[in-house]
Amino acid sequence: MILSFQPFQLKFKHPFGVSGHTRSETTSVFVTIEQNHCIGYGEACLPAYLGETLEGTLLFLKKAGTLLKTVHSTVAITEILSAIDILDHSCNAAKAAIDIALCDLYAKLSQQSFCEWQKIPFKNSMPTSFTIGIDHKEKIIQKIKEAEHFSILKIKAGTKDDVDLIKFIRQHTQKPLYIDVNQGWTNTEEALKLIDWMKDQGVLLIEQPLPKEKKKEMQWLSARSALPIFADESVKRYQDLIELDGAFAGINIKLMKCTGLMEAIKMIQYCKINRLQIFLGCMAESSCATGAMAQLMAFADYVDLDAPQLYLNDPFKGPSYANGEVMIQKGLGLAVEPIINVME
Repeated sequence: MILSFQPFQLKFKHPFGVSGHTRSETTSVFVTIEQNHCIGYGEACLPAYLGETLEGTLLFLKKAGTLLKTVHSTVAITEILSAIDILDHSCNAAKAAIDIALCDLYAKLSQQSFCEWQKIPFKNSMPTSFTIGIDHKEKIIQKIKEAEHFSILKIKAGTKDDVDLIKFIRQHTQKPLYIDVNQGWTNTEEALKLIDWMKDQGVLLIEQPLPKEKKKEMQWLSARSALPIFADESVKRYQDLIELDGAFAGINIKLMKCTGLMEAIKMIQYCKINRLQIFLGCMAESSCATGAMAQLMAFADYVDLDAPQLYLNDPFKGPSYANGEVMIQKGLGLAVEPIINVME
């Protein structure tokens, strides 16, 4: 197997940020794995809060490429991913890129779609939320207008002004809301009161209200919450699920956290057995990795897969968006294809 990789600058349609710090672009590392003249595509998106750097990602991919040179496609994908996993205890996004590319490659080599190859159900569309980050009021209004065709909004919260934020949003839209607190609340009883109030404001769910270290407090809050509370930062991989002990009603699974599709399927199976709701999310991936995650929509209670809508120069053809839904087509592999050469 031949592994190739290249960083690529994704340009945002609208720069965003506050306090004088704006971002106009972000970096993904795109990966190809080739075997028998067939190519699988993958992507490593590098969110800052996970602490994964471009330099560390490239170094890991170089080591993984050396390993993959010795591997033939007759080797089980789980065996390959296990060998990749032990190369470094971190670098989850790079591992996800390799996993996605291998899943795409193996399904193509079998002349099947990914879902056929994995013998899992295929769902071609589902309502997705549109994310509105913490920003100035003028930008929030602009984002609400951009989300005209989306039926659900995901609101980044976790500030001392969350009540005012929701009241302001309700002046401009009555659409249902997901609230992503990003560990921003610290007082458990105040959090419970906020959740009760938010339910009356048309909020459907809450993500990660408390810091991930506050497990006992999360257990107390989840047991009393009027809304389902989903883990985000508290869960990266399968092993983290086992240690939750009733702290959440559901899990936000993201490929860049969990190392890819094969681990995500394992996490989904655990959630189904243990009656945890499933939220499929994304970081800031292009259509390559977002299209990969969308293959698992048949298992989801909720999805937040709007990331490709952020970009001016998405280099892949994959999911499409209409009437508030993310839609995918069944094709060979993951049904994602580059529309520009990401390896240049």
